[in-house]
Amino acid sequence: MHKTHSFHIPVMGIGFTIDTPLKVAHYGIDSVISLVDDILLEKLRKMYSEKFQIPYHEITDKIEDFRAKRITSYLNLISDLADKKFEALKNITSERSDEFIAYLNMLPNGSYLKKEFKQLTAKEFNFSEIKRWANKALSMGSIDVNIMTKVDKDNYIKNEKLPVEYNDAHAALRGFAKSKLQSSVVLSAGMNPRLYSYMSQFADFYPNEHGEFKKRIILKVSDYRSALIQGKFLAKKGLWVSEYRIESGLNCGGHAFATDGYLLGPVLAEFKEKRNELQQSIQTVLFQELENQNKPIPTNELTISVTAQGGVGTNEEHDFLLEHYNLDSIGWGSPFLLVPEATTVDDDTLNKLVKAKEGDLYLSDISPLGVPFNNLKNNTKDNEKQAFIDKGRPGSSCPKKFVALNTEFKEKGMCTASREYQHLKIQALENKALPLEQHKKEFNKIIEKSCTCVGLGTSTLLAYNLDTKVEGEGVSVCPGPNLAYFSKLMSLQNIIDNIYGRANMISRNDRPNLFIKELQIYIDYLKNKLDDVKTTMTKKDEKYLLNFTKNMSLGVAYYKDLFNEAKSVFNDSKNVILNELNKSEIVLNKINAEIQESSLVLS
Repeated sequence: MHKTHSFHIPVMGIGFTIDTPLKVAHYGIDSVISLVDDILLEKLRKMYSEKFQIPYHEITDKIEDFRAKRITSYLNLISDLADKKFEALKNITSERSDEFIAYLNMLPNGSYLKKEFKQLTAKEFNFSEIKRWANKALSMGSIDVNIMTKVDKDNYIKNEKLPVEYNDAHAALRGFAKSKLQSSVVLSAGMNPRLYSYMSQFADFYPNEHGEFKKRIILKVSDYRSALIQGKFLAKKGLWVSEYRIESGLNCGGHAFATDGYLLGPVLAEFKEKRNELQQSIQTVLFQELENQNKPIPTNELTISVTAQGGVGTNEEHDFLLEHYNLDSIGWGSPFLLVPEATTVDDDTLNKLVKAKEGDLYLSDISPLGVPFNNLKNNTKDNEKQAFIDKGRPGSSCPKKFVALNTEFKEKGMCTASREYQHLKIQALENKALPLEQHKKEFNKIIEKSCTCVGLGTSTLLAYNLDTKVEGEGVSVCPGPNLAYFSKLMSLQNIIDNIYGRANMISRNDRPNLFIKELQIYIDYLKNKLDDVKTTMTKKDEKYLLNFTKNMSLGVAYYKDLFNEAKSVFNDSKNVILNELNKSEIVLNKINAEIQESSLVLS
């Protein structure tokens, strides 16, 4: 199906895009709901049911399979409500046309829909004819969902462990699979073989003979090798990946999955070069497996989409990525946090985000998942965490336990941000009797973890004046570095005009190109990695750091060729970009020499 827009809104946090489809799907905009927090989903289902006078029956945690049932019920409700808004939009009359006009105004300048509408209304404005056209031509945005594959906690009734299909990610998948949505599940945070195998139990993920799917699979990846491995693994189960969603390793919001120094540009170039090979090799595996399972084999070629996200901020960057790398869509995340018409953020957090500069946005170690996490300084969840530390009681009460995955002290698992885990970990640290400086370093590592699985959803509760008695009022927020260059609240029309080059929402003139910004972040990351092991470097550390540096150097060489050869884009900033690349090359050479020098000293 032809996409209405050339951008999509990725998942953000747990609550920030939890009801975004209800706000934007009727305008033809794709967006993604997080399925981490079924408790939050149930609270919103109750709120929306009351708002739209729909009968509501609570799904309590006493009901069997309550997590999956809550997710299914919420997704069905959002689907129904979004459908109604879309039908109302198309039901244009002389008195009711605002939403319809807004839909048209948001379209890209060269949209075929705009051209058709202009031809249709060239002679007269016939509402009956326009309504017929709208029903045939306009399409709704996709209501997609996101599952973090590693957030797959085992669950228990009393002390009895439940079967694996009741694990958190498994139950979330089942909730989506049983919903009425005809959309996609975005699988992120790496490979989960058990979860991928479980997907094969649901008929909606298989193609019919025409190559059509009721439910599609999107893989979020940071490099080609990961896409190929995961795509083939799923194909061997009879499952097709319809989209590979490439995300910058570090120039993104939320969790940051750093690659081994592979920069976004070279990664996109590899996908462009090998796209047909990726599609063909995986399709061959898939068709063979469908035959083995006696399932319908599509009579035509299956298609894949390749999209990218991470740090895009201007129309020039947006169009360049689409055209140069033959991409199908570009993800715009963090800037949408400043668009109340699209995302759900409480007023206090909104004000902090509007004022945030580069120094306020940083890559932290606060995530209990042990993955670098983009964070906003002075967020209220971290302030709450510090207050507990100051009282001598570090850690969270862990009311939701979605990331209670650490089994170091307890088979059932604990969250590393929980008070229980941190108490036991600090006790174990005391028993080691380490030197003071080393003890302090290890202690700070323990207490740094923050209760993000609660904090990333609390903003939604505050925005809608819902009860926060269990969660508290501390808000975690995870914008990407790119947010520093957007400094005002925007309407939905504002941000879309920025995306399509009809307006400029960036007031500063010192914003670096997205590739340069990512490169700078990667260099800082590499420096920190080197500092961590400089006095204790092993051969394994040396190999990792040298490989990381080599890949980054190859990336810089790629960018120098790219920008030297670019004739009609980035003309205003090309000299600055090339100058930054030369500086980065010098820095990487120094880091490379420092790694080798440290290794020689310690050998």
